[in-house]
Amino acid sequence: MKQDNPQKIANNKVRKVGDFMPNGAEIIRDSINEFSRVQNWMLIVEDKNSTLYQSMYDRYTELKMTLTSLGVNLAKFDKIEG
Repeated sequence: MKQDNPQKIANNKVRKVGDFMPNGAEIIRDSINEFSRVQNWMLIVEDKNSTLYQSMYDRYTELKMTLTSLGVNLAKFDKIEG
C-alpha cells in the first residue's frame, strides 16, 4: 500500500502533497494574468486561421468561461470579443 510523503513545514505541522488547494482569489488572479497574456498573443498573430491562433483561441475560451463562472466581469477587459 502506497503512503503519501509527509513534509515538515515551518510550524512543525506535517502536510501531505495535495493537502492544500488554491483559494478562489488565487485562481481568479492566475486566470486573469493568463487571460491577459493569451489575448495579447492573439492580437499579434496575423493569420487568424492558423493552428497557432486556433489553439490560443481555445485557451482564451476556457479562461473566459472559468472567469465568468467565478463572477468576473470581462466586459472592459476582453480585447478579442469585447
